[in-house]
Amino acid sequence: MKNTITIFLLFILSINLSIAQKGKIIEDLSMESKILKDSVHFSIYLPSDYDTSDRKYPVVYLLHGYTDDETAWVQFGEVNRILDRDIATGKMPPMIVVMPDAGVSWYINDHDGKVRYEDMFIEEFLPHIESSYSIRNQKRFRGIAGLSMGGYGAFVLALKYPELFAACAPLSAAIYTDEEVISHSQKRWDKTEAVLYGKGLQGKKRLTKHWKANNPLHLLKKLDIEKIKTVRYYFDCGDDDFLYKGNAATHILLKDLKIAHEFRIRDGQHNWMYWRSGISDALEFIGESFH
Repeated sequence: MKNTITIFLLFILSINLSIAQKGKIIEDLSMESKILKDSVHFSIYLPSDYDTSDRKYPVVYLLHGYTDDETAWVQFGEVNRILDRDIATGKMPPMIVVMPDAGVSWYINDHDGKVRYEDMFIEEFLPHIESSYSIRNQKRFRGIAGLSMGGYGAFVLALKYPELFAACAPLSAAIYTDEEVISHSQKRWDKTEAVLYGKGLQGKKRLTKHWKANNPLHLLKKLDIEKIKTVRYYFDCGDDDFLYKGNAATHILLKDLKIAHEFRIRDGQHNWMYWRSGISDALEFIGESFH
């Protein structure tokens, strides 16, 4: 009887704990960008004690995929529920998670400088967020993650700006090898890549200076390896994901360059079921950096 009562009380306690430690999602937020000459929308997750605590929190920038927006990680990824659970159990420390809208910019500047999303993100968005919220605005308390296009963006931004990020955790990163991009159909190129790298390009002509300046496989060969090593890397890709070649090639190159990282191939495809099941480990990895 005593054991039954104890189990019941623990059950009630766990329910109360989960309710008490529920964080807050705020959507429909925006920042006016001089660089983009437009509003940048974003959603934000605030830990449960944000409104009652005087502390400053570490921050993770969580990037969405192609054709999604700033609401996707909450609407489809249920990241707020995952954060509530994992913070409550101590799997990860309390953190602020910021989810910006990037349209289909791929989080970089386009080839002709008309849409400079990367410049906006680094020069305007990060300073705006970290001056508006109670955030520890230092490298060791800042992480970046994302899925697909957002996984690509997380990789590129961490490689280009290693002085800003402690950890990077992309899921199903949209990284393509040169061979893959050369073989993309013209319809695919004109719809997806042309706006970033140039219209009408075919075959090897697609491997422009701008392409190489924004491809992780080229950046790793070009940038300062010692600076790259100051960021902790974790990435994964499903065994049935069409992006397996770029992710595997990135893992091999990182190994050859002796850059420490964690790479996972899990059972799954390029879908929300896979990302929901992976974001907990990715954020835990980033959270370890904050300790």
